[in-house]
Amino acid sequence: MEKKKFSSVVSKALKYYVYLYVHPESGEIFYVGKGKGNRVFSHLHDEVDSDKSRVIKEIRRQGLEPKIEILIHGLEDEVTALRVESAVIDLLRIHNLTNRQSGYKSALYGRMTVDQIISTYDGQKVDISEPAILIRINQAFRYSMSEMELYDFTRGQWRLNPVRAKRAKYAFAVYEGIIQEVYEILDWYEAGKTFSVRDMNLSAGVHDKTALAGRYEFVGNLASKEIRDKYKYKSVAHYFMKGNSNPILYLNVD
Repeated sequence: MEKKKFSSVVSKALKYYVYLYVHPESGEIFYVGKGKGNRVFSHLHDEVDSDKSRVIKEIRRQGLEPKIEILIHGLEDEVTALRVESAVIDLLRIHNLTNRQSGYKSALYGRMTVDQIISTYDGQKVDISEPAILIRINQAFRYSMSEMELYDFTRGQWRLNPVRAKRAKYAFAVYEGIIQEVYEILDWYEAGKTFSVRDMNLSAGVHDKTALAGRYEFVGNLASKEIRDKYKYKSVAHYFMKGNSNPILYLNVD
């Protein structure tokens, strides 16, 4: 098959751009990318085994070709292209795409509610009076997470002191010092004993069952409206000492 390519004239006019791969029959977008020059065509000849390449091969088995669209072009620099790409991935949701990762700095600059924006840049300090465990989920977090994803990435799988953890009534999901959600803890289990959406996303967290020894996860419910209104989107950054990388912090459990 003849390789598609842009001429030098077209490439110069396009500058940086964001592109889409679309299923020719369903019209569903299955991949979002950014680049310049002939980057957009590189996936048509990619031999690496991936979700994206498998979709392309399946389309070709039907005697068809993926539809390729340039969503936006004329972008002056790569960072701008990365941010547009990230916004599109957030809008379409990563689980609906074959992209392996969320967009560029999605957790920091990605899709947010107004309350999340305010808490990020003007977070109100709050002191916690209830028995609680603060759980920092900085590595896994993104603002476009579903409620179930946020719950499952907050509740496990952690190396912690199970005796102290069992004394906590509430678990706080914390990202960059801001409380993203509050859960009432019902019970703790050895990690891997309960179903989690993390099992369907092997690119994040711990999923090798042999690596779960000594780790724990809780099951619980959203805390009451009173508790959530009291704490959600408030800042607890003052509880974490500078240089402390431990994701777990116990409060009022001793």
